[in-house]
Amino acid sequence: MTNFNKAILDPKIQEFINQNINSDLANLALKGIPFDNNLKQDIITQIESKKKCEKKLPTWFNTPNIYFPPKLNIEQTSSEVTAQYKSNLISGKSIIDITGGFGVDCYYFSKKVDTVIHCDLNVSLSEIVEKNKSKLKVNNITFHANDGLEVLKTIGKKVDWIYIDPSRRNDIKGKVFLLKDCLPNVPENLDMLFQYSKNIMIKTSPILDITSGISELQNVKHIHCVAVNNEVKELLWILEKDFSNEIEIKTINITNKDTQRFNFTLKNELETTPTYSQPLNYLYEPNTAILKSGAFNSIAGIKNIYKLHKHSHLYTSNDLIQFPGRRFKIIKTIAYNKKSYKKEINLNQANITTRNFSETVAQIRNKFKIKDGGKNYLFFTTILENSKTIISSVKI
Repeated sequence: MTNFNKAILDPKIQEFINQNINSDLANLALKGIPFDNNLKQDIITQIESKKKCEKKLPTWFNTPNIYFPPKLNIEQTSSEVTAQYKSNLISGKSIIDITGGFGVDCYYFSKKVDTVIHCDLNVSLSEIVEKNKSKLKVNNITFHANDGLEVLKTIGKKVDWIYIDPSRRNDIKGKVFLLKDCLPNVPENLDMLFQYSKNIMIKTSPILDITSGISELQNVKHIHCVAVNNEVKELLWILEKDFSNEIEIKTINITNKDTQRFNFTLKNELETTPTYSQPLNYLYEPNTAILKSGAFNSIAGIKNIYKLHKHSHLYTSNDLIQFPGRRFKIIKTIAYNKKSYKKEINLNQANITTRNFSETVAQIRNKFKIKDGGKNYLFFTTILENSKTIISSVKI
């Protein structure tokens, strides 16, 4: 980790960074940087990291004189979109962020509560975030360059919320992702954490299996599957001391156009038996947050639509409904074979999706000589009685 170097905030260096934000860094380094040679690597790091923030952290990117840590810290932090979403889940007067990182979550928490405590073992990163505080006009965050669990014990006061973003240990690559394999080990420290707060929020990678997460934790009240533009970014686990009722899973897909929400309980998912049907007038493809959450039966039951096959996770209806995902008007449904395709559909260009199908999109494109793109959508899937099927449609 590069140590904080205040020379980087010199107006001339800041101007150089901004002028070269889109430069090829290898060429820039080769060409030479018109400042002290000792600053060369730090300046390159600033350009590289600031560029990574352009879309992910626009507030930081557009605020003058922000000091950026190496790009790994930027890659590991929450985006502003997801940080803002998290901040709307908390209330009260105080929160401690056990694993503060670049401080994006803390920044948004600071808009919701009176006192925010940022903890991070990385002394240099802690210093950087503290230095940026005034540039971002934040004055209710305090900083501790120390183990967040120890800080909690040292302060010794109760807080309204505890927030933790545990990191996977480097030695578990290739293994099943479990919370006990992360730092800090949340399951091991839960009893202690509940001594200091009634409410705990844990952020995990979407790689974590929801069932295994539930089995490792206790008092889980809500699980939020958060997607941005149909890419699942994180799982948020809301724990409440002594909570023992049904766990509610909340799916959210934040897009440029709207926000899609769908909530269900695990009990409802287990008890719902979907009704199956051949493809009707409309086809529905759930967003990625719903697919990650496993709401395969609940979505059919709550939305009163039919499922095409137990394992295909595509849905259909006679009448068009509002739906948290993509909606299509079905043009034609045919059995999967080349001859039928040439006769009935015969598109040279289409968007292709496979669901519960034996061949890949690339194999299908090659076999049927279909180019990518256009307004038509082809679904290669398995429907009732395990029939391989092609559904031709247009997006609504």
